[in-house]
Amino acid sequence: MSMTFASAADRDRIEGEMPWAARDRAVTLYDALSRVKAAHGARPALSFQMFSTPDASALTLTWDDLHARVTQAANLFRALGVEEGDTVAFILPNCLEAAVVLLAGATAGVVNPVNPLLEPGQIAAILRGSGAKVVVTLRAFPKTDIAQKVARALAEVPGVTHVIEVDLRQSLTGPKRWIVPFLRPKIPPRTARILDFHGECDRMPADQLTFRDAPHDRIAACFHTGGTTGVPKLARLRHSGMIYNGWLGGYLLFRETDVLLCPLPLFHVFAACPVLMSAIHSGAHVVMPTPAGYRGEGVFDHFWKLIARWRVSFLISVPTAIAALMTRPVDADISSLRMVISGSTALPVELYNRFRAATGVEIAEGYGLTEATCLVSVNPVDGPKKVGSVGLPMPYSKVLIAREGGGLCGVDEVGEICVSSPGTAEEPFLRTGDLGRIDADGYLWITGRIKDLIIRGGHNIDPAQIEEALAGHPAVAGVGAIGQPDAVAGELPCAYVELLDGATATEGELLAHAVRRIPERAAVPKHVEILPSLPKTAVGKVFKPDLRRRAITRVLDAAFRQAGLAARVTEVVEDPKRGLTARIAGEDNDAALRRVMGAFTVPWERAAPQREP
Repeated sequence: MSMTFASAADRDRIEGEMPWAARDRAVTLYDALSRVKAAHGARPALSFQMFSTPDASALTLTWDDLHARVTQAANLFRALGVEEGDTVAFILPNCLEAAVVLLAGATAGVVNPVNPLLEPGQIAAILRGSGAKVVVTLRAFPKTDIAQKVARALAEVPGVTHVIEVDLRQSLTGPKRWIVPFLRPKIPPRTARILDFHGECDRMPADQLTFRDAPHDRIAACFHTGGTTGVPKLARLRHSGMIYNGWLGGYLLFRETDVLLCPLPLFHVFAACPVLMSAIHSGAHVVMPTPAGYRGEGVFDHFWKLIARWRVSFLISVPTAIAALMTRPVDADISSLRMVISGSTALPVELYNRFRAATGVEIAEGYGLTEATCLVSVNPVDGPKKVGSVGLPMPYSKVLIAREGGGLCGVDEVGEICVSSPGTAEEPFLRTGDLGRIDADGYLWITGRIKDLIIRGGHNIDPAQIEEALAGHPAVAGVGAIGQPDAVAGELPCAYVELLDGATATEGELLAHAVRRIPERAAVPKHVEILPSLPKTAVGKVFKPDLRRRAITRVLDAAFRQAGLAARVTEVVEDPKRGLTARIAGEDNDAALRRVMGAFTVPWERAAPQREP
């Protein structure tokens, strides 16, 4: 039964009931899964449909089914030599098997979810970093190159002893199922032993584990972050942190009758912790539409009908997906939808207003990070929402704002966000690298990032990768890569370049040079500009705030021209509470100006009128 979390007072009341250590909670993920099986075994747990149409066939596992399959898969991994502390990696799109392996891998050893969209070299680096012994991935399948990329990656990871293949053919019916064997692409030879996931699981006991699920806290999962860098960082999450995320959702938000539509990937901590773990705690039903989720063919075109089909009560989303939904009319009965939970990057005010006007449904924006086992704060579902903020810190989560020179910030003073919770492994506080402030009502606001990551639609891009690629051009003296504002993705990468004295190059040549050297398309700059000289600090480092000012001015002025407005950015100033803020002049139509600016997350204000001489 969920409790009310509508205000800071509710959070304090919940914390006052008892210390976190005194709460009755599972110790391991398998323990949590066993509890939900006992309480809601016959109810639906997970559903997956291969195609996006609302009448497409779907596969559903009850909690009884999921518990049995996780038991079999965990027994299989132990039979293959995986012990506590050993790593099972999975490189899969969304499917029922991805959820099974996530839970079973954490039960038998440590699970390492890997983004299947990464390039082979990046996949290999992650597998080496996590020490993977067993890899679960797709069997070669039409219209996807996951199996081919994994095969190339495994050539660089000799420590992998077994590859277990999941065949998506079982999700097909009729002629599509029959034709797959004739269309499978060829796979390079692999030295590891190749096994069939379902065939091997079927041989294992489903009623109990063949080993002892040690009743103590330990590392459960190894998630990678910063996926566009050469060697992604690995964050190791404990059972206790993942269970804490589940407790938050189950105790504060979801009930067993809720249906969560989650088109986000299970290799990401957002779907794996706040969503799947909350379902395990509450007994709620999670629906995954298509292997590619939001990227699946036809998903946005059929989205409202999918909500109607499954009687969805909670939608798990990100701003880029919400923006895409607003280009489609609401063409189905979505009266079951109670709330949208949005994360990954800032939600523009205008997008929030458009969605609420079109659907009658509120969006609750939240904040989390992988290193904190995700969830930190959220705008309360049953309470006031401050659009643009990321809400109130969760029960048992402490958030402090630290000054750069030491000490704590006051109300509305910007500093580094530091977090302590049952989901953080660092003591006493995790330094997030994010800049933010806490207002007088206790709501957290994100104002910037110390690490200068570019966040494109929730995807982290390290600017160093762009800078290194462009710096390799023989005419380039220096590079500064930043995120420029974008009405759809939140940010897009762009780069400013200084040429060597006497050297020549065009912006088109520099972009072509970067394209050939940046391994992931998302990180390719959308704008390259040559400057006479880059702004620099006293010690010669590129001063990126000045580059951001240039980008904000250029992008917003272009948006005003496209909208037919007389507005222009007169300057971009550093506001102590809001970060870089655009001052805008030249347009009298407030409503039109707000419509354009509402699509961006850039803070803005009217420029002071010019005095007559």
